[in-house]
Amino acid sequence: MLTISGMSSRLALNLIDRTQAKQLDQLAKEPQHARAISRFRENIANIHTAADLVDNYDAYSFVMKAFDLEDQMFGKAMMREILSSDSADKTSLVNKLTDPRFRKLYDALGFTNGGTANTNTSSSAWQDKIVDQYVSQQFINGESEQNATVGSVLEFRQKLDGVKTWYSVLKDKDTAQFMRTALGIPNDVVKLDVERQKQIFEDKFDITKLKDPKEVDNLISHFVAVSDAQSFATNGAGSAAVTLMQGAVQGGSGQFVPATFDLTAIATFSASRYR
Repeated sequence: MLTISGMSSRLALNLIDRTQAKQLDQLAKEPQHARAISRFRENIANIHTAADLVDNYDAYSFVMKAFDLEDQMFGKAMMREILSSDSADKTSLVNKLTDPRFRKLYDALGFTNGGTANTNTSSSAWQDKIVDQYVSQQFINGESEQNATVGSVLEFRQKLDGVKTWYSVLKDKDTAQFMRTALGIPNDVVKLDVERQKQIFEDKFDITKLKDPKEVDNLISHFVAVSDAQSFATNGAGSAAVTLMQGAVQGGSGQFVPATFDLTAIATFSASRYR
């Protein structure tokens, strides 16, 4: 994995876009990931029920990491119930949970008959998809550790296909945070009811434009500008007017004149297009 620490988020994203396929291939070959992939393939074909999965550490931990649910690994009883759910039953656990990660995992694994049957696990093509999901998620996690803004963009891109309505945005806290930042919507709106939040987003942006790559790139550009400005103000400044170059310009008096940059103005300007 390339080191992006110290780069601007925009530069880091440009570099990732040019090299991501190669980086993903290299990541899959790293010893710890290569071993995990090998163990997953060895075990998953023998998994036929939800109970089989949660009782098999190698297969279970792999799919949980693939769907960014590592923090939920110890909730085996809950995961078994989720994977045994009937999606047609509105009262089933998978339909009650608001975290979209659980539904994504449920749909991808495809257990049926109350979690007692599965036709996916023996398919090599299906296994390949889960391995790709695992590698992609580990890549995003690694980039996020180096640069949180870049990680948020990569997460947003990964989830983009699943964004159909503003409700799908609002139920995913990370996607909602991304859109609030990109559109200049205050975080305090989370205190409002869902319908009011939806209306605020609709007034700012036509969600059907997410099908247009240019619109998506514009959103990402605004998100990066605002997110980086906020991060710099928090970590390196303490005020909106931040000194970026101390003594960069020397005046005739022999004194150094600091160059300053108004981060609040930049953040406001970046979001103004959607007002």
